[in-house]
Amino acid sequence: MNRVYIKTYGCQMNERDSEAVAEMLRSRGYTIVDDEFDADIILINTCSVREQAEQKAIGKTMRLLPRRSRDGSILPPAAFPQGGRRIVGIMGCMAQNRGRDLLDRLPDLDLLVGTQKFHRVPEMLEQLVATQRGLGPEPHTLVALDEEAGSQNAIKDHVPGRKISAFVSIMQGCDMRCSYCIVPKTRGRERARPIDDIVGEVEDLVKNHGTREVMLLGQIVNRYGLREFPTVDGKTPFVQLLERLSAIEGLWRIRFTSPHPSGFREDLVNAYRYLPKLCSYIHFPAQSGSNMILKAMRRPYTRERYMQLINDLRAARPDMFFSTDVIVGFPGETEEDFELTKSLFHEARFDMAYIFRYSVRKGAPAEILGDPVPEAEKDRRDKELLAILEGYSIARNRALIGSVQEVLVEGRAKRGERMYQGRNNGDRRVIFEGDDSLIGALVKVKIESVTVTALTGTLTETIKR
Repeated sequence: MNRVYIKTYGCQMNERDSEAVAEMLRSRGYTIVDDEFDADIILINTCSVREQAEQKAIGKTMRLLPRRSRDGSILPPAAFPQGGRRIVGIMGCMAQNRGRDLLDRLPDLDLLVGTQKFHRVPEMLEQLVATQRGLGPEPHTLVALDEEAGSQNAIKDHVPGRKISAFVSIMQGCDMRCSYCIVPKTRGRERARPIDDIVGEVEDLVKNHGTREVMLLGQIVNRYGLREFPTVDGKTPFVQLLERLSAIEGLWRIRFTSPHPSGFREDLVNAYRYLPKLCSYIHFPAQSGSNMILKAMRRPYTRERYMQLINDLRAARPDMFFSTDVIVGFPGETEEDFELTKSLFHEARFDMAYIFRYSVRKGAPAEILGDPVPEAEKDRRDKELLAILEGYSIARNRALIGSVQEVLVEGRAKRGERMYQGRNNGDRRVIFEGDDSLIGALVKVKIESVTVTALTGTLTETIKR
């Protein structure tokens, strides 16, 4: 009973949480497998941002658990008709959001673990394994959903092997109260890891894993440490952390997600002028171009302030690339409000965007507003924004034809013999002909052709390995 399969839904934070759980289990003697059919234990790390994500996770879990017939007899799981008992657990945001209500729907679940209890998974699994072997108490669902001080410091372990680009969790929780969102409920209040601990983790990644780029993760990542740590010489804790990481020899690039416009203060904007390791790419959620809708969403900024920040960041780093998040069909969004969002796309000239159709989240403040905008209207607005986005994205890429881009090589491309891929400083995918010796290297590629999503060119120089 030591083979574990972990299925992850949702954001990079969830991916990072799953990676940390996997390494904690591996250090206890468990084997992490890539196929659920090879597993004795299946853990599902869940997302609650959208109803659809929760339903996917519930549907997946139902197929893994024993079924009950009308006469009360127990049937094998749909996913394993040949039978065999597996331990099945749900972790993460959905566990935290739905809590014990999940057990009414999934009474045969073995494990229910919230967002502040990931580090408890190994000991809970040992208890379940002992129960199955007849060495523990009568079987029942183990539940761990309580808050736990210091839990943000538990997400620090990485799986063995080379990690050219690595996720690094620097904080947990969110103190914002956006009306459409339940993250404060699922992740708790903002809690930051100490700067020294984060720096030590990144130094280890560079030294022992060959890491050349880190992606710093947090629900509101640029609000890191505002409640716990002091501002020094006019620099917030997040900028202090960026400076410390920039000093690590062998680390070439620093990215972060997801920030909030309210966290972009003058010191962070200025950091782009003097920290060259900060990549020229920012994911910058707008959510709407209408001040009325922003107010209803409880987003504490205006469209004008948002655009001021865009312009300030472009002044600090002229080659900056921007992506954004936008919700269409929020309750009360009129055609005039939507036109303001369209005009924001034109004014900001986003390079990429994640466009979401509004859906009601149980427990979110906006739940009482219902979902009055028809799905067909949401679909139309979604497609109109995508068309605008595609135009600006391809134009930006075409402007790079003939330029030479610095590319961190990630590995083989999905298509084409001897074709490899990596990312430029602006997070654009770049494809070129090469060989395995270039994986993990920083190279120069002259761009010759483009699509909406990728650049293709010829390798001209290897800068460093």
